Formats: sequence, C-alpha cells, structure tokens
Amino acid sequence: MVPLSPTFSEKSFSDLPGWGDDDHAAAFAAFRRSAFHAPVKPYRTGSLGVGFDAFAEAYAEARAVSEPNRSEARAFFERHFVPMLVKAETGAGLVTGFYEPEAEASPVRTERFVVPLLSRPADLIDIDDANRPAGMDSYLAFARDTPAGPVEYFDRGTIERGALAGQNLEIAWLAEKVDAFFIHVQGAARLKMTDGRLSRVTYAAKSGQRFTGPGKILSELGEIPLEKVTMQSIRAWFKAHPDRVDEILWQNRSYIFFREAPVDDASLGPIAAAKVPLTPGRSVAVDRLLHTFGTPFYIDAPTLTAFDQKPFRRLMIAQDTGSAITGPARGDLFAGSGDAAGEIAGVVRNAADFYALVPRGLLAGGRP
Repeated sequence: MVPLSPTFSEKSFSDLPGWGDDDHAAAFAAFRRSAFHAPVKPYRTGSLGVGFDAFAEAYAEARAVSEPNRSEARAFFERHFVPMLVKAETGAGLVTGFYEPEAEASPVRTERFVVPLLSRPADLIDIDDANRPAGMDSYLAFARDTPAGPVEYFDRGTIERGALAGQNLEIAWLAEKVDAFFIHVQGAARLKMTDGRLSRVTYAAKSGQRFTGPGKILSELGEIPLEKVTMQSIRAWFKAHPDRVDEILWQNRSYIFFREAPVDDASLGPIAAAKVPLTPGRSVAVDRLLHTFGTPFYIDAPTLTAFDQKPFRRLMIAQDTGSAITGPARGDLFAGSGDAAGEIAGVVRNAADFYALVPRGLLAGGRP
C-alpha cells in the first residue's frame, strides 16, 4: 500500500467551515455513480496515496442505499472517511469552473452552418515512450501515422485551413467558430440539431499540442486586463473583432476531436474521465496523477458566490480531469449544461481550501 502523502494533514469534520449546512445527499448521489462504476473498472490510485481499494467498503454500502436523506448521507461520509486538509503547492488552492455548452447545429453543411466538429481521424495514433521517435516533443500524447513513422499532428490552424478535408469526419456543423472553440475548451456539448434531435458530443482525442488560452493571449496583447479575463469578456472581444478571430485562436495549436454520445438523462452532464455522468454542482475535475477518482473533496471557497449567491462550501466528488488542472489543491467545478451554467463557470476563479475525504482504513495502513 502506498503511504498517504504528507501533503495531507488530518482534520475533524468540525474543522470544515459550513459542513453541517451542506446537502450531503446531493454529493452522495454523485458518489454512488462512481460506486457502480468501480466494479467495472478500478480507478487508478493517485500518487498521493489514496488507494482505490480502500474505497471498497464505502462503495459497497453506497450501491446498497439508493436515496438517503441529508442527515443519513452526512452520517455515511462521516462514518467512512476522515477529512484531510490538502496543502497547496504555493499559497492557497484554486478553483475554476467548466460546463457543457449547448449550441444549435446542423447534421449537414449549409449556408449558415459552416464550422465542423470533427471525429477522430484514422491517422491519429496514441504516442508514448514506447513508440515516440527520437527528438519528438515528450509532451505529445498523439501523433500522425505516416509511412516514415510518427510525426507531430496537424495543429489547429492547419486543420481549420483544410488539412483533413474530404475525409468525412464531420459530426455536426455550427454557425460560429467561437462557439466551436469553446466546445473544444470544455470537451463536450449538447447539440440542438436542426432536424429536431438533441445530441451530444464528447471528447475523443486531440491533436496533442499544448493548450494556449485566448484569455492569456489577449491579456499579453493588452486587449483585456488579466484580472478581467473571463469567458464572457473573451466572447465580447471576439464579437467586437471578428476579423481577428483566427489570429487569436490559431495561437492555440491544440485541436479537439469528438465522438457522438446519447443524452440519457438531461439533468446530468456528459460521461467524463471517471466514466460516469457529471453531476452539476457536485462533480469536480482534479489532477488525476495525484488524486484518485471517486475521492470526495470538501471545498471551501468563501469568495465564490456564483453558484447560489452564497459562499461556496460543498462536498464534491472527483470525477474528471483536465490538462490545465495540475497540483494537489486545484479543482475545476462542473456547473452544468447550457448558457446559465456557462455564465457561472465563466467567472469562477477563486482561492479555495481543499479537504480530501480519505477512507478511514488508510489511516491504519501506515501514514508516515
């Protein structure tokens, strides 16, 4: 058993600000989804030592209990877990927000719908140390398969200028390039198709290059002050400068490919990295190299009020990850689907304290 990292310091539930006021039943419902996935495929244990196997007892009970009330759900978490304050690498922890965009789309290209969302190309291959050619950037996890061997894949600008044209990769067509870009950023979307269907696209792969956010670019150009960079301010800038959209977006060389997925439950988000549907306001993306999916995190972000006009103090479940989510006290909060969720997610960038709820059995397993 990997010992727990000294990044964690043990606390009591009475140390968690607002713990007694939270809706633990809402968090339990999200946790239970991970409990049902756990027997299908175990989650990878993160390097901080919260072992997947230690969740077995809590997962078994969660599968057996369907709808506890708030006090029963609170007792469940207090019975099975111990809160641990997660030490940030520097200063305080940080939360941001993400959501599932919703956009009108067409199954075919039309005069209005001209921006495609693409499926994974056949020549895009996974790359790692076993098949990476000498000299290729070690960051790249995807590459283009050629007769001469793997090479770096086409970047965003090259693809949008037509590098993959004629391969019938188009899943759907959007009206606006900026809408498509933010769908790339979020990694999923609900699509209101012109033929009446409600469809969904989710992440399938990416071209592999590093992500460069337009907010950072616009700030460095002096177009938007860094402290005022939000999704809303970025969209407003693009609307005011349509002739410069490609100039800015093509500096983000990373390009996302998608796959179609059903919308089985309109109240839930897409199936994410932990292989369960995301729960609005209760699922959080974490650094999966450090943390273990399914871990409950109590997050205290008193300056964040975008969710319900109250200080954000909620029990969340680790059910996703992202390339920008790095570090032990770093989380991306899932706000839900559609424009209202986007308004919330777009302004979230707040200091936060993270408390990992660690299975009690691990404390007897040799904490250093």
